Amino acid sequence: MVKITAADVKNLREATGAGMMDCKNALVEAEGNFDKAIEVLRKKGQKVAAKRADRESNEGLAITKINADNTAGVAIVLACETDFVGKNDSFKALASEFVDIALNYTNREDFLAADFKGITVAEKLVEQTGVIGEKIDITAFERVEAPYVGAYTHGGRIAAIVGLSAAVDNADVLAKDLAMQAASMGATTLSYKDFDPDFVASETQARIAVIEKENIELARLGKTLKNVPTYISRSQLTPEVLKQAEEDAKAELKAEGKPEQIWDRILPGKMERFIADNTTLDQEQCLLDQNFIKNEKQSVADYVKTYGDVHVVDFKRVTLG
Repeated sequence: MVKITAADVKNLREATGAGMMDCKNALVEAEGNFDKAIEVLRKKGQKVAAKRADRESNEGLAITKINADNTAGVAIVLACETDFVGKNDSFKALASEFVDIALNYTNREDFLAADFKGITVAEKLVEQTGVIGEKIDITAFERVEAPYVGAYTHGGRIAAIVGLSAAVDNADVLAKDLAMQAASMGATTLSYKDFDPDFVASETQARIAVIEKENIELARLGKTLKNVPTYISRSQLTPEVLKQAEEDAKAELKAEGKPEQIWDRILPGKMERFIADNTTLDQEQCLLDQNFIKNEKQSVADYVKTYGDVHVVDFKRVTLG
């Protein structure tokens, strides 16, 4: 029988991250052969992975990496099943190694096929599934390339990367603020101009139906009814729509007996309210059209303008679950 030394077990553990007993048992099964012992552990990982394939992996770590000259960045999620594993230092170290590799690739498929110390990233995930005993997976991979790229991570659960059109003064602050906005407010696209008209029309009908249903219950309880918007996006507010809204506002002022000479002071506020009430979709999903979280009286687009000749090229957001 081949003698397995403590040094042998230590070397295998450092190479694979597996527990002491798992390493010792693998070496015994492999009759002391280091490479065969690694293969034994990988096969164990494959068996565990197969058993846990249908498990949900909603915990883990969202992490970003920006290259040295701030022209490219990636955000990935290394997911696991429990918060306990996700907060483990060795799990965080693995995520850090993965994101370093991910920075060299443009999509998840190529990243998973990339080399990780002699095996692929995908094989390493399977191996670690066996080591940890939980389903381990890369559930998100996003990349942004631009003249300047910055990032923000919130508590390891949400991460965002933002690309700017130029490396202007304090671009790091602007990019971080925008990434924080994306992470916090959950935007899915840059602007209302990116919306498909059919999507906006369908979403409008759905939202109105929900509010009208809620109002039936509110009326039954004798509570204040919610405003039912006619529109939900700036893309619907044509010049004709805005002109009619202004005429309606003037009619209201006249009916209220407000002197016509003061209308010019009141109308801007009414129009701002009309736009706010009828652009709820933009506020939820469009980064540039949202109110800036550090100054809600200012839109994100207006905040970007304070930095001069620069605009947002792209942004991506990843999250656990």
